[in-house]
Parts: sequence; structure tokens; C-alpha cells
Amino acid sequence: MELSNLRPAEGSVHSDNFRRGRGHASGNGKTAGKGHKGQKARSGAPRPGFEGGQMPLFRRLPKRGFQNINSKHIVAINLDRLEVFEDGAEVTVDALKNQGIIKKEYDGVKILGSGELTKKLTVKVNAYSASAKEKIEALGGTAEVI
Repeated sequence: MELSNLRPAEGSVHSDNFRRGRGHASGNGKTAGKGHKGQKARSGAPRPGFEGGQMPLFRRLPKRGFQNINSKHIVAINLDRLEVFEDGAEVTVDALKNQGIIKKEYDGVKILGSGELTKKLTVKVNAYSASAKEKIEALGGTAEVI
């Protein structure tokens, strides 16, 4: 058994796709699953996270750090990871995904110069470090910015 194979026991999970408050015979009539009286039985019940006027947990905990809304999430790949491609191949973002080198491109892909490359490749990604571009072109390959 693996975590990816776990699932609820057969018949233990019910669909939430049925109409409430449609008479006794439906099994969910009268109070429609809300019980008798009380704040949660009425319309206008408080939103999730409301703690009855007490300062809610999400407001009691301190905020940490700073999230710059203009920052970009660039995926960095070292040059030696490109060794999986054949000599003369064209390396694009889609080709990197197909090889499993990256899972998602986010805001762009950058090739860094760490490691050695032994093949002539045509690389088409968003950015390169100076050393990576130098190493690719030294082998007769091209480093194109898309």
C-alpha cells in the first residue's frame, strides 16, 4: 500500500449532491440537517473563522516577511542537467518538461553555468547566466532568448 493508493472504504463517502429540506420522506426534511434552533440553524450564520467576537486566530498570529507582488518566480537549471539531450537537439521549455527536468515553468526558465556540457545544443529559454551562455556557444551551440 502506498499513499497514492489510499482512498475511503467503499460506501463510506456520500455525495453532497442532494436537495435538503424536501419533506420527511427524503430523510433530510424539516430542519434540513441544521438541528433545532441556535445561531447555526438560522440564515446569516457567521462566516468560517468567526469566533463569536473573540479576536480570530488568523488575526492573532503575526504576519511575517514581505511578499513583493512584482517578483517573478524563475526556475533555475544548471548546465549539466542538459546532458540528457542528444547532440544537436533543440532544448525548449516544453522539452525540459517532457524530460522531467522541470515540473512547471512559472514566470520563466534560466540556465545557470554550473557543471560541464559536452554536446552542441540549441537552447531556447527565457534567460542565461553569462557563464552558461559562454559554455553553450563555446561548443558551437546557440543560446536564444525567447
